[in-house]
Amino acid sequence: MVNEAQDKNNEKRTYCVIGAGTAGLCAARHALQSGGDVTVFEMAKQLGGTWVFNEQVDKNEYGIDVHSSMYKGLRTNLPKEIMGYPDFPIPDQDSSYIPAEDMLKFFQLFSDSFGITENIKFNHYVIRVKPTKDEKQWEVIVRDCPNDKMDTYCFDYVLICNGHYHTPKLPNYLGTNRYKGKQMHSHDYRCNDSFVGETVLVIGAGPSGMDLAHEISKKSDRVTLSHHLKDKPKASFSKNVTLKPDVAQLTETGAIFVDGTSQDFSIICYSTGYRYTFPFLSCDCGIMVEDNYIQKLYKHCINIRYPSMAFIGLPYYVCAAQMMDLQARFCIKFFSGTKQLPSKQDMEEDTNSEMEERWRRGLKKRQAHMMGPHEDRYYDDLASTAEVDPIKPVVKKLHKLCALRFSEDLVNFRNDKFRIVDDETYVKIN
Repeated sequence: MVNEAQDKNNEKRTYCVIGAGTAGLCAARHALQSGGDVTVFEMAKQLGGTWVFNEQVDKNEYGIDVHSSMYKGLRTNLPKEIMGYPDFPIPDQDSSYIPAEDMLKFFQLFSDSFGITENIKFNHYVIRVKPTKDEKQWEVIVRDCPNDKMDTYCFDYVLICNGHYHTPKLPNYLGTNRYKGKQMHSHDYRCNDSFVGETVLVIGAGPSGMDLAHEISKKSDRVTLSHHLKDKPKASFSKNVTLKPDVAQLTETGAIFVDGTSQDFSIICYSTGYRYTFPFLSCDCGIMVEDNYIQKLYKHCINIRYPSMAFIGLPYYVCAAQMMDLQARFCIKFFSGTKQLPSKQDMEEDTNSEMEERWRRGLKKRQAHMMGPHEDRYYDDLASTAEVDPIKPVVKKLHKLCALRFSEDLVNFRNDKFRIVDDETYVKIN
């Protein structure tokens, strides 16, 4: 689907970037620096994606679902030393774990520094992406929300950067409809003020579930954190937080757990993750999503059927901004014509081989894009395949340490301060 005529007459390649968050900004930067003509569509009125705080939890003023899951007072759960982009770090300040507002300032600085901002169309909601009839470009239909009109564009390449922390994934327990208390997803959590005097069940012990259990416990009477981790979380919570295994079923007043015990709760907060959704993709884009497994993608990025479309930021349990920048450089190396992609058959064989290895390790379909302990292997594979600069060893080392610190000392880990010495070394300075 690549426009082959470009190579003959040297026309400028056109790029559509969907989303102006962490992924979209670095994708736009590298597309621009490759000489491309770039248009970024952002449904919100400002850049920053999930880092934008929004009091609203349902629809915005244009009737569009609010994507941000940001809550008041949130500070990063990784140090700023590894949350910037590889060659554009977050400016130094007193703390390593910084407020969301400072992350937004950083993204604005990044966008302005690389001429991205003037290429962003804010309050523009992508309705449909589909191949053109000759399958050489992409037709993109966009709603210009302030003017309430539809516009149609054509692009050579599409980079999908809409994030995956916006569409809640909810479990279906026996008794869910019987429970008479309040049920909510962490996506709709904004602050802990409304939890004063409440008894709360938080379901899910991922990073957000652990964080919310800690935050809610500051105001509520008691919090129970339900998890299905093999080993009990090592984090030290306050005295009014207790741990329980998985929920077996809900009752009118609370929950029965798989260990046979039960408790009553006034609020249940599901911190059970999100669904990967791309409602704007037409069915003929060659992409299928099955239980959060996006198929078929080469290196978790490039649409194998139509390799002029890519997804930036799908893998999780990663060093996000660093990985997204690497993915963007990987994709643009091929999209710009600097390097030739393998054949579709070779890309499919590579993908099948990798996924078979993941299934052998015991990963489920919903974990198809989870990296975790194997993140370094993924980064190095991207870098070597596209012949682009790898992620620096110091970033990998610090990321592993901080992931461990988060799990072991939830209350105090954000007091740590680090300094990068060189590409291999960091020091902890408090």
